Amino acid sequence: MRRRRREVIKKIANERIQILFRLAEEEFDKHPERSHRYVSLARKISMRHRVRMPKWLKRRICKGCGRFLVYGKNARVRLKNRRTCITCLECGRVMRYPYK
Repeated sequence: MRRRRREVIKKIANERIQILFRLAEEEFDKHPERSHRYVSLARKISMRHRVRMPKWLKRRICKGCGRFLVYGKNARVRLKNRRTCITCLECGRVMRYPYK
């Protein structure tokens, strides 16, 4: 019974995280601060319910300042030496991810 309830809570948390990221994407052009707030709420939900955020969503958050990254607007993406280098243009943090 308890295990089933935990699974339901995690499923709801995942849905809310994805909804918040979708809203952040839509709002970024008009209200960038609001989209940053949505992303911080999604992180809080993820941590509170111990739900892993999918890799493709996690890479849209700056590890330095916690801002929502929109490639080409406030983030630069470069491919160097078998790595994807994402530079946050808000704080200057460089995040490197390997690719095959």
